[in-house]
Amino acid sequence: MKTFLSQFKAAAQTVVVCLAGATLFAGCSFAPKYAEPSVQTPAVFKEMTPAQAGQTDGWKTAGPGDAVLRGQWWEMFHEPELNAFESQVDASNQTVAAALANFLAARAVVKQSRSQYFPTVSVNPSVTESRQASQLNQSSSSSAASTFTEYSLPFDASWEPDFWGRIRNTVKANSLEAQATLADLENVRLTVQAEVAVDYFQLRVQDAQKQLLDATVLAYQESLKLTRTQYGAGLASDQDVAQAETQLNTTLAQATDLGIQRALFEHAIATLLGQPASSFSIATNSLTAKPIAIPFGIPSELLERRPDIAAAERRVAEANAQIGVARAAYYPTITLSGSAGYQNTSIQNLFSGPGLVWSVGATLAQTLFDGGLRKAVTEQSRAIYQGTVANYRQTVLTAFQEIEDNLSTLRILSQELQQQNAAVAASQRYLTLANVRYQSGIDVYLNVINAQTALLGDQVTVLNLQMQQLTASVQLIKALGGGWDVSPGTTAAMP
Repeated sequence: MKTFLSQFKAAAQTVVVCLAGATLFAGCSFAPKYAEPSVQTPAVFKEMTPAQAGQTDGWKTAGPGDAVLRGQWWEMFHEPELNAFESQVDASNQTVAAALANFLAARAVVKQSRSQYFPTVSVNPSVTESRQASQLNQSSSSSAASTFTEYSLPFDASWEPDFWGRIRNTVKANSLEAQATLADLENVRLTVQAEVAVDYFQLRVQDAQKQLLDATVLAYQESLKLTRTQYGAGLASDQDVAQAETQLNTTLAQATDLGIQRALFEHAIATLLGQPASSFSIATNSLTAKPIAIPFGIPSELLERRPDIAAAERRVAEANAQIGVARAAYYPTITLSGSAGYQNTSIQNLFSGPGLVWSVGATLAQTLFDGGLRKAVTEQSRAIYQGTVANYRQTVLTAFQEIEDNLSTLRILSQELQQQNAAVAASQRYLTLANVRYQSGIDVYLNVINAQTALLGDQVTVLNLQMQQLTASVQLIKALGGGWDVSPGTTAAMP
């Protein structure tokens, strides 16, 4: 018994020494040293210089202390109903739920790859009953059979030391993919939040247009009533009455038509909030949102704010680690294995000294010829890396384009709104003069209709410009990578 135990201990010590030595030597990695790809970034945004920002509604350049964690950016619009909708995105939106599941799956893959650092231990107990024929009995010329039962309780262990960094690079690549998937989740969440805000503002603009048309219908009804009175007094023609009726009915049809777009926006918001469109409704309300002060910072900060840029950069690092995995295939695979357990024909004596069995060994496997397979895999890994670098740079370029697009849109819209408001004031004055001249019998009713049509068109244009302004505000926030935290007495800060 002592002999077997001493032999087992010696074998175990040998295995421990081998494992420790393998651990010490497992320091090679054939992945290229990673460096974040260089991207050309301008010093300032072209479409919004500090001088231009001072002339634009609510927009300004971010100060040095603006790099803080993103927050609930939609609250700055001061729309309680929008705040309530945005709070439901994380809990109910199914696209966000799917992105979260993808992240959890990627994190589980990291745990799977890390398990390769450790030995695999298994147990395979068995009970075998056998029957064997014995030697012939010479006196009786007959044979007797013997039957016995064998009990076995072996524990097997195997481990592949990571000499060439294959496992470490695999773990690193999977970890980077998990980080990229987390950034994807943030990007999906930001995209859905922006879509909710845009749809909400567009719905509110439909409400504002409906209120404008309803007020215009009342004015047209008064004009029709006046025209009929003048027609009865012989001061207007039946043609004037027909024109007034046509204008009234056309405006009524326009007001009714707004219900189509409003319903579509309401249904879209319901879907974004994970609710059936059939059981979701938003009460009619006026448009109250105004331009807000948003710091847009400097272009170089954009690389740290946008989750899609972060995801693209993490996938570049992942592709770099995969090159190390591919190159490790050129080197032999070494596997250490050991087995220890008990084996006996008697269950009572299974754990006795004579029943102890063990084995220790190592194997080395090296591919001698593969027809260029490993070379092709390595070339593929390098090509994939170059592709991810190109995707990263394209993502950055697209981000700059989106910001410049929205900055120019907001800058020009600020000027256009001022000009359009002046046009509304002029149209209102034109209508007042046309009514006076018509009631005095100087001009025909057609001039009044033209003035009313011009005023309504200018007022609708103002509402559409306000909708574009709010939409561009949300899209710029999204292009900048999210919201910022506002503290009393400090400048609003982007993450």
